[in-house]
Order: sequence, then C-alpha cells, then structure tokens
Amino acid sequence: MDPVVIPILVAAIVVVFLVAATVRIVPQARRYNIERFGRYRRTLQPGLNFVVPVADRINTKLDVREQVYSSAPKPVITEDNLVVNIDTVLYYQITDPRAAAYEVADYLQAIDQLTVTTLRNVIGSMDLEQTLTSREEINARLRAVLDDATGKWGIRVNRVEIKAIDPPHTIKEAMEKQMRAERDKRAAILHAEGERQAKILTAEGTKQKDILEAQGMQQAMILRADGEAKAVERVFQAVHRNNADPKILAYKYLETLPHLAKSDNNTFWVIPGELTEAVRAVTHAFGDRSTTGLPAPAQPEEATATDADGTPDEEVASELEAGSPLSLDAATAADEVAKQAAAVVSDAKAEAEAARASQVPRRGQRPGA
Repeated sequence: MDPVVIPILVAAIVVVFLVAATVRIVPQARRYNIERFGRYRRTLQPGLNFVVPVADRINTKLDVREQVYSSAPKPVITEDNLVVNIDTVLYYQITDPRAAAYEVADYLQAIDQLTVTTLRNVIGSMDLEQTLTSREEINARLRAVLDDATGKWGIRVNRVEIKAIDPPHTIKEAMEKQMRAERDKRAAILHAEGERQAKILTAEGTKQKDILEAQGMQQAMILRADGEAKAVERVFQAVHRNNADPKILAYKYLETLPHLAKSDNNTFWVIPGELTEAVRAVTHAFGDRSTTGLPAPAQPEEATATDADGTPDEEVASELEAGSPLSLDAATAADEVAKQAAAVVSDAKAEAEAARASQVPRRGQRPGA
C-alpha cells in the first residue's frame, strides 16, 4: 500500500468522526440537555443542532408531550376510621427540561409520593360517604397542591383523577344491603303513590257518577211531578167547568179503594170514615135503576154542560152529561164495589174486636194468668 494513502485514510476517518460528533438531530417533541465538561450548557431544540465534539455531551433526553402516570392503589384512612384503597391517574407535562433534569432526582417518584400524602390529607377530613360522592372536589384539591409543588420542577400537572375507591369487603356488603333497602323503599313508596292515585281517581269517578245519577233522577222526578201537576190541574178544571154530579165522584172514590189495597208493600190499610157515606151515596144513586134495568129519561135543561161564564164546553159535554143514564154494567159494578167495601169493613171490625178481646183480661182473672 502506498505510504501516502494511509495518512489520507486516517484523516478522512477523523473528519467523519468529528462531523458525526458535531451534528445532533433532535426529533420533534424531544429536548436534549447538553453539558460541557460536566456543566449544563444548553437545551437542544428539535431539528439540526451543532455541538463541540469531545467537550459537549448529551446528559438527558426528555419527552415534552403530555404523559400519563397510573399509581398503584394506596391505603387511605377516612375520618370515620375506615381503610380504603385509592388508585389515582396523573396527567402531567414537562415545561422546563433543565429543571426536570436538575431540580429533582426522579420526578415520577416525587409526584407519586406527593400525590399519596396529599390524598391522605384530603381523605382524612372526609367520611366514607363524602369520599364516594366528592370525587370532583378531591381531584381539584389534589391538582392544586401538585401543580403548586411541581412548578419548580419544570412539570405542569394537567389533571388528577381518582380511578378507583375500594372499601373493605364488609363495608361493600353493608353498602349493598343499604342500597337494596333504599330501592325497596322507593319501590314501596311508588307503589303506595300509585294505589293512592288509583283510589282517588276511582272515588272521583264514583262521585261524578252518583252526582250525574242524582241529577238525572232529580230531573226525572221534576218532569214527572210537573206532568202529574198538569194532569191534576186539568182534571180539576174539567170537574169544575162541568159541575160534576157528587154521585159520580163517589163512584170514582170507590173505584180507587181496591187499587190502594193491591199494593205489595201494604201490610194493613186504614178505611176512612167517609167510606160508608160513599157506599150509601152510590146505593141511593143506582138502587132504583139497577132494579128496573131501564134508564131514566134525560132532562132537556141538563143536556148541555156550561162553565162558570155560562159558555158550553163541547169537549167535556160529550163525556160527562148531567143526568145521563148509566148502563146496567155500571150499576152492577157499583153494587160489586159496595159489597166488597162492606165486606172489607166488616172484616176490619171483626179483627179489631178480636184484638181488643185478646188484650182485655176477663172479669175476675188476673192479668197474665
């Protein structure tokens, strides 16, 4: 080999080594801390950077992206002396690579221990119920303490979340029983409210039904009473306009008595005192005609019925004429009614005498003997 070539090769190798030691390429979102003769010199930014060979060296390479750190469950004692295991998740980001490398030896361990101590201080002032229901408050207090403490380390804590709160097994069983009891209570309350609403609606429906039925009966009774009043008024006017014979009125009176006795609800009925007078009137009215069987001649001056003003009433005159003859059937019916009335009177008197005789004690006999 030519002696001249060897020095050239050695020089070329030295140049390549120096160039490689001088040029430093930093990836995006990375930061390199450079030390010169063991002392911090500067921090390399992403891109192409030049350093002094042999004098400068890279001490730490840091990632400035947001990092996630999940700590192991830590036992924490609550205010009511219950030990719960709490697992936290930490979101942080390096803002100052120099401080992160030179202000603290291990920033992850420092953050973990600071999180545990702060968490114990916060949870120690709360009971189990507050711990389970106040996660947002716990997260905010943890973040405030950690952000203040890690600021000088060149680290910003973005979020702190409680991942899990694990109470003891016995407490879990008690909580499950309490939750089941609360659910049963709410179910019973809802069921009772439903039944209450159903009963209220049913009562209101029944009330409206009774009111409507009562109003309907009231209207029906009013209409029926109005109809009966109008009928009685018309009959009264017809009787007074036509000047009806008392004999006919007595006959109608006797016709009404059997209808009173036919009622199913009547166990007894009172015979009025004027019954005998009515029977006597009918007997005297139809006695002679029933024996002869011939109608009496009509009086010409009574052939037309007149009203109070002296004007003829043609509608009633055709039905009720003064002195008009009664047929043999009417006379026979009057006799039958009179006989029935007399029989009823005699039976009533006999029952009254028997009842009086059974109540009055015999002469010389003690009462109740």
